[in-house]
Amino acid sequence: QVHVVESGGGMVQAGGSLRLSCAASGIIFRFTSMGWYRQAPGKERELVASITGGSFSNYADSVKGRFTISRDNAKNTVYLQMNSLKPEDTAVYYCVTLSRSTLVAGRDDYWGQGTQVTVSS
Repeated sequence: QVHVVESGGGMVQAGGSLRLSCAASGIIFRFTSMGWYRQAPGKERELVASITGGSFSNYADSVKGRFTISRDNAKNTVYLQMNSLKPEDTAVYYCVTLSRSTLVAGRDDYWGQGTQVTVSS
């Protein structure tokens, strides 16, 4: 059984930093691409960052230069370091497995429950 669990959300002032963690089990983690999505109120869920098993990463334009995705295969954990946070980064952040070669979540992927990030101005 696959489990994906996020942690590390919270409230921070604009310009601050947060690090999200995502622990996955029930998969061969080192071969599994992982991603972070976010969903703000009234908006569609969007892909923020992705990382392959070989640690190749990709980012949404809105977070490039501010967010860094990384992984520790020994701990079955993926991280999202978020710096220079802006109020528009406020959203629920979700961790997800990415089984498609396009690195976009599909119906066969597994989602965490989400963690709230709130950035105040």
